[in-house]
Amino acid sequence: MREYKNLVATLYLKNGKAVKSIDNLEELEDTKNLIKLYNDSGIDKILIYDLSTEDEEHELNIHTIKELNRLLEIPLCAGGNINRLEDVKKLIYAGCKEVILNGSKPSTAQLAMEASKRFGKEKIIISLKNVDYIFKHQKELQESVHEILVMNQEILDSVENLTDIIYLVEQNELDMDKLTTLLKRDNVRGICGEFINDLETDIMKLKTELSRNGIKMDNFDPAISWENLKKNSDGLIPVIVQDYTTNDVLMCAYMNEEAFHATINCGKMTYYSRSRQELWMKGETSGHIQYVKELTADCDFDTILAKVSQVGVACHTGNPSCFFNEIVKKEYIEKNPLKVFETVYNIIEDRKNNPKEGSYTNYLFDKGIDKILKKVGEECTEIVIAAKNPDPEEIKYEISDFLYHVMVLMVEKGVTWEEITQELAQR
Repeated sequence: MREYKNLVATLYLKNGKAVKSIDNLEELEDTKNLIKLYNDSGIDKILIYDLSTEDEEHELNIHTIKELNRLLEIPLCAGGNINRLEDVKKLIYAGCKEVILNGSKPSTAQLAMEASKRFGKEKIIISLKNVDYIFKHQKELQESVHEILVMNQEILDSVENLTDIIYLVEQNELDMDKLTTLLKRDNVRGICGEFINDLETDIMKLKTELSRNGIKMDNFDPAISWENLKKNSDGLIPVIVQDYTTNDVLMCAYMNEEAFHATINCGKMTYYSRSRQELWMKGETSGHIQYVKELTADCDFDTILAKVSQVGVACHTGNPSCFFNEIVKKEYIEKNPLKVFETVYNIIEDRKNNPKEGSYTNYLFDKGIDKILKKVGEECTEIVIAAKNPDPEEIKYEISDFLYHVMVLMVEKGVTWEEITQELAQR
């Protein structure tokens, strides 16, 4: 089975921030926001180049790469300023799926062999501007490299004549004929280039066009067609929209056939306005776009559940969700584990920001980090002791006590549950 062809974005890091290019060190917008937009817009993979020249900056950029990896659901590969096995290790431990080694460096062949033996050849990419490396190290290349990054299209034929290793190729202009020709090459795994980095490029639309040209792309291919759905008397179907990370219900709207296909093709939620009687893409004017993560039909095929990545807020009033006008409410105990953790965390955070006399939480904050750490250590020991007791109630109590003190520590250090769950999900 043929693998999907990739559209690959490129980022350059200087002093922990994304900059325009190797030659233009002007900072781009918020790096985390940029990486999230790449993640949601249909990009298949991200290459990051560390432009550091000193060890201190190198460590800062690696820290940024680790932080960015926590936000991503797509592979991130990194290169730049890699001189020893330890640099490869740090990037892999920072969550990188692959590490890019510079084929123009004399030490790269030996480093690639060492790194592939330590971490596996599937972790190693070699970047090439000419074929000298292949001529000189053909055996080592086959044994130690998973993928090649070709940065000069003039050497494509030579690369394919010398090795059957798959490769990415750099193509900076959005030229559909050129893209189609390149991607139809058997060994081409994907394309990277300036036009892919441009947020104005509609990646999902581009994938749809490439699919029509016979290129196998990772875009939406609906398992249920519009014809299989049961529409109302106006030919519409209601869509309930949820945040894909929290499952919070954001809004409800309607689709007609055109809106359904537009959503599939562009990867952004598009609806039919019954009042204006026209198509509208959510966020087209406000910027509060909803990137599609999943569409599901209900048991009767007459309602769609959409899980989305919401940029900004869902409601035109400025509320996160359109559902905020309470009609009736019965008090209940929240059982959702993450909601419980978030609620307790928020109470602890409020105590820190708005101290309350007699509060044990404020006592811990007032005593400082050493006292908090002492309590965390003590509660760890209590869990060990409780675990030796056959009564399960005791260990439940001690784990709860431990988690409370850990949350005090988290608030003190500015670590959120979202960051913790992202770290766990990455593992």
